[in-house]
Amino acid sequence: MASKGQILTLFGDFLKIGCFTFGGGWSIVAQMHSLYVEKRHTITGEELLDLASVAKSLPGVMITNVAMLYGHRAAGILGGFACVIGLAIPPMLILSAITFGYSMIESNPWVMAAMSGIRAAIVPIIISAAVNMIHGAFRFPPCYLIALLTFSLYLFWGVSCVWLVLIGVAAGLLISEFYERRGKGNAVH
Repeated sequence: MASKGQILTLFGDFLKIGCFTFGGGWSIVAQMHSLYVEKRHTITGEELLDLASVAKSLPGVMITNVAMLYGHRAAGILGGFACVIGLAIPPMLILSAITFGYSMIESNPWVMAAMSGIRAAIVPIIISAAVNMIHGAFRFPPCYLIALLTFSLYLFWGVSCVWLVLIGVAAGLLISEFYERRGKGNAVH
């Protein structure tokens, strides 16, 4: 059972993350990678990628799902709720303030310029998350081919994400089985 200290630490961590989660779910993954993979070493990059993959495939908001999954992994169900609540408080307060004063700021050129800057700053955060996730995503060399194939199917032929995930599952099972039979089950790159 998790201690109150663990739960409060998770709440505080996600409260901080919630203050700077601009740009959607991948920005939280980038912040979590920096904090939990690189600094605290409480989870590996591959495990974080697994959490993000599961969170993305579940109904609901990805960042909330990631928070719940990580919190549950770290400190049980109370840890999950602590992460979700900590993550939700800052955007809720910010949205409440914006909603209240939106008519005053919607035509303000300074606010619109600041928003443009925030959007531009988000791109490297998301790219950083993607680059960090590559290491955990490509366990076997054929995974690069699967990524290229599914990217092409999505970008050029508009194949549904559901089919892409199913292709990934099937390919992952086949590739893993192939490498397990060859005795290279732990091969990376």
